[in-house]
Amino acid sequence: MTGPRVHVEADAAAIARAAARFVAECARRAVSERGRCLAAFSGGSSPRAMLGALVTEDIPWRSLYIFQVDERAAPHGHGDRNLTQLEEALLGTTPLASDQLHAMPVEDDDLEAAAERYAEELAEFGGSPAVLDLVHLGLGNDGHTASLVPGDPGLDVIDNDVTVSGHYRGYRRMTLTFPMLDRARQRLWLVPGAGKTEMLGRLCAGDKTIPAGRVNAKNAILFTDCEL
Repeated sequence: MTGPRVHVEADAAAIARAAARFVAECARRAVSERGRCLAAFSGGSSPRAMLGALVTEDIPWRSLYIFQVDERAAPHGHGDRNLTQLEEALLGTTPLASDQLHAMPVEDDDLEAAAERYAEELAEFGGSPAVLDLVHLGLGNDGHTASLVPGDPGLDVIDNDVTVSGHYRGYRRMTLTFPMLDRARQRLWLVPGAGKTEMLGRLCAGDKTIPAGRVNAKNAILFTDCEL
């Protein structure tokens, strides 16, 4: 099995623009076919420019419902929260309303119960089993994606769509699981090549010994500025 379909762009800015166009195309197609678009976004430094570029795209914002791929267990508004990035990029700069942005409930004391509630929320919108129209993913230097990190028990969760990781780089995290990622109609990888050449090559080769390589490669597209 090979990895996602790869598009090589000139630089990080070009990656962001290309990815934003792809998100817009997916959103328009989903709304045309099913009346709305359910999309989940990852956090981190790489997607910041893509989220900014979405503002200029032709997107049916009122029919777009955004979920989170993963989130750190930190207070609302914390600079390390992926939600903070989404709110700053999209609320007030687009017609997206705050109730169209579905945050992972990582401020709850019982994170496991909160993960179950988020899975129920996904099912309420996406059916049972829940299916997202688009999932955006990144790639870590250690081969992780979402908050599915090497050695964590969450890698083996197959009976829940949302789980909670152990401590990783200072935080426990809530994350979508492989079954949820694999059911998405489209998977979008955004991987600037700086420092990630080795893992990028392994992902594109379908290397299942890294977490990212275990994600379903069907209907997956990857934008990078790294020649493979």
